[in-house]
Amino acid sequence: MRVYISGAAGFIGYHLARLLLDEGSIVRGMDGMTDYYDVSLKRGRLAGLMQHPGFSFAEFMLEDAARLSRDIADFRPDAIVHLAAQAGVRYSLEAPRSYLSSNIEGTFNIIEAARDAKVGHLLLASTSSVFGANTDMPYRETDKADTQVSLYAATKKATESLSHAWAHLYALPTTCFRFFTVYGPWGRPDMAPFKFTRAILAGETIDVYGHGKMFRDFTCVTDLVRAIRLLIDAIPERPASAGEIAEGDSLSPVAPWRVVNIGNGEKVALEEFIAAIEAATGKSARKHYMEMQKGDVPATWADNSLLRRLTGYRPETNIRDGMAEFVKWYRDYFRP
Repeated sequence: MRVYISGAAGFIGYHLARLLLDEGSIVRGMDGMTDYYDVSLKRGRLAGLMQHPGFSFAEFMLEDAARLSRDIADFRPDAIVHLAAQAGVRYSLEAPRSYLSSNIEGTFNIIEAARDAKVGHLLLASTSSVFGANTDMPYRETDKADTQVSLYAATKKATESLSHAWAHLYALPTTCFRFFTVYGPWGRPDMAPFKFTRAILAGETIDVYGHGKMFRDFTCVTDLVRAIRLLIDAIPERPASAGEIAEGDSLSPVAPWRVVNIGNGEKVALEEFIAAIEAATGKSARKHYMEMQKGDVPATWADNSLLRRLTGYRPETNIRDGMAEFVKWYRDYFRP
């Protein structure tokens, strides 16, 4: 199988590329290598991937539509997995325009290139943040998601809608997946697992938002990319009628398009998450309790039954085992 991955030097892109390469797939990666966080971490991931003979890479920005279209057309992928994006809820308050150019314009360029190349399956990364102010949990793919509370989430919801329109107009099979708080080795420095681990090992105080009363559905990256790999083969087909769509399936009645949650299906208290880091490091956290930040939500929790129905798989790494693996990687990589 030939798979094109945008954001291949990113956290999730790196792990997905490794999984596919280990299976024998041919992978073409692209990444803009932006400096949203330390580029040396991206270079480190990329160096590992470049050792695989089945991997090739190009560095350019998603906004370069002509370059992107040529790169995809020349590679002739069976599937495209679009992971590149401007990430982060909090950063969207500081640099909102970067989210419009990368997440909306860049994703539109990917969709257009996929259409032109007649790709068999386009898969797009979305986020649990699109559920926004919804309070009914666990979140189901068939729930309305019209109350986003951050620009980041709003741009991701927009890309879901864009991809649905193109799937309908051009019969482009498309799956959007909503990630739930992904963590693991090679993770992003702007996320809590990385920041908390660094601070706890250094004996520094950690900022605990929402006074520790927040909940997240933490998903280990190795589980997440296994789910993506299986979803590549779960190609949606436009139903003959709405009556053919099973209850709980987000399949569109007018397009070969669906959205799928990828999460553990468990909500973990922030204090329990911190305790997992303390157990893995052998150190106690010094905590500074704070109000919840703008654009954040108090809880996320995935219903992953559709993922199980489509693939027979569900993420299952518990937070203590997952954070122990992350802390081991962190110590090996940074040697604090």
